Amino acid sequence: MRRISRLTRVAVGVASLALAATACGGTSSDNNDSGGSKEDLGLAIAYDIGGKGDQSFNDAAFAGLTKAKDEFGYKTADVEPTEGETDADKEQRLSSLAKQGYNPVIGVGFAYGPAMEAVAAKYPDTTFGIVDSVVEGENVASLVFAEEQASYLAGVAAAKATETKVVGFVGGVDIPLIHKFQAGYEQGVKATDPEVRVIPQYLTQTAEEGGFSSPDKGKAAAEGQIEKKADVIYQAAGLSGQGVIEAAAKAKVWAIGVDSDQYKQEALGAYKDYILTSALKDVGGAVYALAKSVQDGKPLTGTQVFDLEVNGVGLSDANPKMAEVAGLTDAVAQAKEGIVDGSIEVKTE
Repeated sequence: MRRISRLTRVAVGVASLALAATACGGTSSDNNDSGGSKEDLGLAIAYDIGGKGDQSFNDAAFAGLTKAKDEFGYKTADVEPTEGETDADKEQRLSSLAKQGYNPVIGVGFAYGPAMEAVAAKYPDTTFGIVDSVVEGENVASLVFAEEQASYLAGVAAAKATETKVVGFVGGVDIPLIHKFQAGYEQGVKATDPEVRVIPQYLTQTAEEGGFSSPDKGKAAAEGQIEKKADVIYQAAGLSGQGVIEAAAKAKVWAIGVDSDQYKQEALGAYKDYILTSALKDVGGAVYALAKSVQDGKPLTGTQVFDLEVNGVGLSDANPKMAEVAGLTDAVAQAKEGIVDGSIEVKTE
């Protein structure tokens, strides 16, 4: 039977570390001592499509790795994906990390599901983690989030900020995970102002087509929505979201970021004045939580849920202009209270 746990927050502010930790490039490891024992090795993460430097999902995971490395003083590794890779490639990557002695080993993204199921069974003494998917296994922790709750708050903010009564949603890939973002956002918009119209759009049908890794696709989608009078656009599109934010800033309309607080990200600094807020998802906190549990000798397993109640998701208030939008701050606070106390039930599709 699947065991479901609800975590308390163990890593306040981890997501903000992504600002300092962001970098681009290939595989990296600080395991330069070939004579080190397997016990010397700590957390390893394998990135999702877009890799490190996406200013979003993967960078948040790297922030969690960085925090664990600094706190526990052990060796870590982070490995980039390859273009057009197969499940077999992912399986080989996870197996290599486990064989080297890294523990825990985390696959960042639902795409690691089939590979992790196979590899975890081969390495029962290693704790594995997967972000955004549920994989059965006695030594696997499934790190999942209530993205729809954060997206609901983003919808409330959008409905308060729009002047045209038209807002947009750009999803990277047309899959159930991103449907959660859309569902929560649309519900939040309509609950706040039923007269506001939402224009949804997905960039691709599959991740292999670049829906999460093509800023040009995100930019073109946003430009099309802006032509249809959208003056607030929420993106859940990974690296492609940078193009959405660029297009919004160029047109001087609002963008809403995702996963990390994109208002604070250096790479997006030129556009920050037009990033109204970001729907936060503490991937870094989840990564760190699993690493700490292994370090403490009490590895987490089963499904670990990060929701609004435990601050596993939320909404950023970093942009001071957010407070200048009439009624926005109070509406978001009321919505958050309703979700936490159960009076507001957020849809996932």
